[in-house]
Amino acid sequence: MYDFLVIGGGIIGLNIAKNLKERDSTCKVVLIDKEPALAMHSSGRNSGVLHAGFYYSADSLKAKFTKDGNKALHEFCEQRGLHVNKCTKVVIATNEEELKGLEELKKRGDKNGVELSWMDEDMLSIKYPNIQTYKKALFSPTTSTVNPKELTLEFAKVIEEMGVTILTNTAYKKRISDTEVLTSQGSIKCKKVINCAGLYADKIAQEYGFAKNYVIIPFKGIYLKDKDNLSKLETNVYPVPNLANPFLGVHYTLTENNAAKIGPTAIPAFWRENYKGFDNFKFDEMIQILFYEAKLFITNAFGFRALAYTEVKKYLKSHLIGLAQILTKNMNHKGYTSWSTPGIRAQLLDTKTLELVQDFVVEGDENSVHILNAVSPAFTSSIPFTNWVVENYIIKK
Repeated sequence: MYDFLVIGGGIIGLNIAKNLKERDSTCKVVLIDKEPALAMHSSGRNSGVLHAGFYYSADSLKAKFTKDGNKALHEFCEQRGLHVNKCTKVVIATNEEELKGLEELKKRGDKNGVELSWMDEDMLSIKYPNIQTYKKALFSPTTSTVNPKELTLEFAKVIEEMGVTILTNTAYKKRISDTEVLTSQGSIKCKKVINCAGLYADKIAQEYGFAKNYVIIPFKGIYLKDKDNLSKLETNVYPVPNLANPFLGVHYTLTENNAAKIGPTAIPAFWRENYKGFDNFKFDEMIQILFYEAKLFITNAFGFRALAYTEVKKYLKSHLIGLAQILTKNMNHKGYTSWSTPGIRAQLLDTKTLELVQDFVVEGDENSVHILNAVSPAFTSSIPFTNWVVENYIIKK
């Protein structure tokens, strides 16, 4: 029998396993993933941005862990010899109203202890001639980018070195009892189940009596890529986001190897792994998701109608580029010709309030723990967030 069974080989599951072994090297941990390799979903398909931590209100878990997570991942990459593109970030405004949004971000950053500074229009023009703002911009020196798949797989190497058993091609099927789980490769006995299943975390949690008022609604994110950086982008460029929803708007991102990207989209998907065409199509998922998306559309919860219309339009390359151009001036956009690998955000919806859940959500008891809303910046926050999960939900006295 194992002490712990971790479901899901993304960056959260890997760090849960790592943290458990760091605390007790003798404990027996097994991590399962349904895919033939790890990091095939959110952890390997995100932007790779190491966020600084100034978007989030000070009372949130996201604020609690993002700044420290940024530092911890920088240190991990240095220790393991992984490349980090320390490309920084500027957040710009286009009018007086957005200037108020910038001020709010600065306040949040100050409360969260995040290093930020103001750049006026002249300073911005000197440092980044192709970026424009209204009066001033917010500069984040600690924002970087990494290769998300490479980084996630490095954690897998670490936990294998520590003695964690990793089983790929091993899908969770159902709960047999408090101490036994059925997988596609047979049953596994364990003292505690830790559910880090991303897009399927809610379904597994419901088998254990949790996530009663939650469902995951998938949103597809894709970027338009300029692989040779003909645009000569030098830093990440973001707009002021709508803080009422969890999406950050269309922006420019530099990858770890200095390719430039515009995006992402946040297009409502029709099933959980709706990456392309009818790949991974599941009829029951489509019916459930369409049911909730129809409710959101009819009630127009959190402005869902406008979100759906505007996001679908982003499939037009010219439209997506047009949205990004608001942030820049005289920038060459001829290189933005190919779409990046799509990713899907496992966004939790509160089925009672019909609101998108903004913060991380964890539920559990003595038999199981369920990480239900590990959306951005969970990648950045992974090390301190999983430490907190282990301390408060897994080995609590």
